[in-house]
Amino acid sequence: MRSVVAITGASGSIYGIRLLQLLEGEKALVMSDTAKLVIPAETDWTPERVAGLADECYNDGDMFSPVASGSHKFDVMIVAPCTESTVAKIACGIADTLITRAAAVCLKEGRKLILLVRETPKSAIMLENELKLARLGVSIVDANPGFYPRPQTVEDIVDIVVGRCLDQAGVDSGSYRRWGQAD
Repeated sequence: MRSVVAITGASGSIYGIRLLQLLEGEKALVMSDTAKLVIPAETDWTPERVAGLADECYNDGDMFSPVASGSHKFDVMIVAPCTESTVAKIACGIADTLITRAAAVCLKEGRKLILLVRETPKSAIMLENELKLARLGVSIVDANPGFYPRPQTVEDIVDIVVGRCLDQAGVDSGSYRRWGQAD
């Protein structure tokens, strides 16, 4: 599988990091400038170390990168975490960064786009933007863990959310215990 993972400046950069750890196959990474500031503020990771988890890493301003083109084949794009500002730009067709351009490519090429949204509470505008994208086939995944797997650590909670996100990509990561599954 060829994946594009984008990390925006929303809180929850660990979700994008964990996705990069669990995804198999070829991985391209795009981090927003704000994400590069949030990552060390929230985790023990540096942006450079996160970039090392991907096969390719592109600057969010690099509109000449391969993932900006519809002729570049990839299977899925996951934006994790995804700011509501990014959701709004994608919903309105604004492709002014590599992240939003690659998302626009997914929409126009009929590729799988998954947005792991990290915002609460949500305004009516945010909900309308998410609904618009959901109607276009975008998977909107809120960072809401289930507690039936009885998570014991923050890492367990992250794995539940990331696992649900990977389910949308058709990847069974085995990162969390499913409902009804024995311990």
